[in-house]
Amino acid sequence: MSQPGFGGGELPAVFPDWSPYQDLESATRAYLRDPDIALEALGGVLRGASVLGFTLERFVNEVNGVWQEVVVCDGSRLVLWHGEDVPPGEGPPGSMTSSLRVVPISTVTEVGCRRRLTRADNGEVRVDSIDVYLLLTSLDEAPPGDEMVGAPRHDALRFGKTLDDGGAGQIARLEEFARLVASVVGRPLL
Repeated sequence: MSQPGFGGGELPAVFPDWSPYQDLESATRAYLRDPDIALEALGGVLRGASVLGFTLERFVNEVNGVWQEVVVCDGSRLVLWHGEDVPPGEGPPGSMTSSLRVVPISTVTEVGCRRRLTRADNGEVRVDSIDVYLLLTSLDEAPPGDEMVGAPRHDALRFGKTLDDGGAGQIARLEEFARLVASVVGRPLL
């Protein structure tokens, strides 16, 4: 099974595992369809800063094609790159967007990590999914004209992995990333 890729190439529906790669460039090259675009955008912001940790995401949907994301923590910022195919009819064939967002660690007010555990008949416990959220001080953007019910909601960054979507290695790496961000939230920045 494959999906059409950027530039007309075929893209496998099951992606390689990035979790064995400890450095950002190798993981990005192993996992993303457009690693050069992502690395160039991230490099323009990181400019030699130490990459303390990162997480990657990629999926294919039926309408927009490929959606890709890289989130890097350098100890004082989260640098997020997002690439997404443009839906048919909204640009020339093969078009994609590439966007960058920089979030100061000082704006992260809460880190949450929820693991779903399963217990085998022999009593062995394993993590079969993880959901991570980073609550920010900024407010969630509501589309114009939407009625606000109750108080405004804070913006949040959300990440998830399952055994079916990423496997045990990516679950562990996402949990490691959440712990890293939690360890720097609220600390004085030098």
